[in-house]
Parts: sequence; structure tokens; C-alpha cells
Amino acid sequence: MIHRYCYLTTARFVLFSMLITIVHQPKADIVARNLEIARCTENELSTWDDGKDRKVSAAGLTFVYRHEGAPATLPQALVLERIKKSAKAWSLCGIPSKLELVTTSFRASPEKILIRWEASDGFGYFGLSDLAQHQLSLGVRAFDMLNQRNPYNDHLETLQMVLSHEMGHFYGLMAHSRRCVDVMSYYHDGRGGECLTKNPHLLKKFPEYRSSLPTACDIQRCKRLNGR
Repeated sequence: MIHRYCYLTTARFVLFSMLITIVHQPKADIVARNLEIARCTENELSTWDDGKDRKVSAAGLTFVYRHEGAPATLPQALVLERIKKSAKAWSLCGIPSKLELVTTSFRASPEKILIRWEASDGFGYFGLSDLAQHQLSLGVRAFDMLNQRNPYNDHLETLQMVLSHEMGHFYGLMAHSRRCVDVMSYYHDGRGGECLTKNPHLLKKFPEYRSSLPTACDIQRCKRLNGR
């Protein structure tokens, strides 16, 4: 099973990232978004009807990273740092994780997920999780395009969100969150359905309203699913 993560509003993302380098966010807006990230009530655990969550069979997960083919703008040490950060955040749901580095051929498994860079896909995705092959692919073309169109954007923050989102699928969260700020969310379904937020007036004020790490609701969903 493949789950593709791509920015449904790539043009909007690039444009607002350019503006954000000039216009600083008001403190009140940042505080409001941070509160939404940190808190989760029972009625906020809603998802889009696009998948069925499934319990993780492994007692723990190991993410194995291969740096070969990565964009020159993303050095190995910085990518590893972001993988560790995302894995550590997801571990709060009760499933331990660790990180390994590999430079040769590697056989992935349900317990060992390969994270690699892929340049052959023509769709320009940022990240793609293939649960059948136990692989998380990062799109070289998408990150190169982002760097060309907006070199001032914080590409590491973009990478952080992509990693966190795709890792979430390996923690069993197959359905996407309906809450705008969740890292497992998307904004609209293409048929008129919109994501939900306590702060709709803030959605256009941030280059990306979604959190770059799992939110309180993302973690709560993971805990309930896996009985932790």
C-alpha cells in the first residue's frame, strides 16, 4: 500500500514562504497556533474518509537512512537530525524508535523502515510512504524545485514536516486528520471539504499552518490505535 504526501497547494506554499521572510508573524498568532498544536479534545479527533488506521505489529521501529542522491542543499548531518527529531516525537505514542545509517544494499522489513531519496518519479512529490515495501521516499525534484523558486525558504522545516507526516503512516495512521494544524492533515479534499481549525483567520497568515511535528491529537490517535 502506498500513501503519497504532496503539498496540495505547492504554489501557495512557495509564495507565502517568500512573504514570511519579510513580514514577521505577530506573537499572538504564533501563540494561538502553538496552543492548537499542544492541546487536543475528544471532539477534535476527526479524520477524512480516506483510509483505515491499523495497529502497528512491531514492538518498535527502526528508521534506516540512505543519504545517496540527496539534494546538495540538504547535508547528511542535517537530514539525520530531522529524522531523529521526528522519530523522537512519534515515540511519545508509546512505540520506541531508533535511527541507523546505511550506505549499502539493505533489506527493509516491518520493523526496519528504509528512508531514501528518489529522483525518478515525474510527479514531483515531497514524500511517499510505501507500506508494502517498508520504504519512505523523499522527492529530490520537489525539494530542488522549492530551492530554485524560493531559496529563502527554510527547507529543513519543510523536510521536517514531510518526514513527520510520512512516519505517521508507519505508526498506523492511515487516514488523514481533519484538523488543519495536525501534521497528518491536509487542507481540503478537492470536493469542497475543508479542514477544521479553531483559528480559520490564521490559515492564510502562515506559509504552512500544519505542524512540522506530530501534535497532541496526532499522538493521541496513535496511542489509542496501538493500545498504549
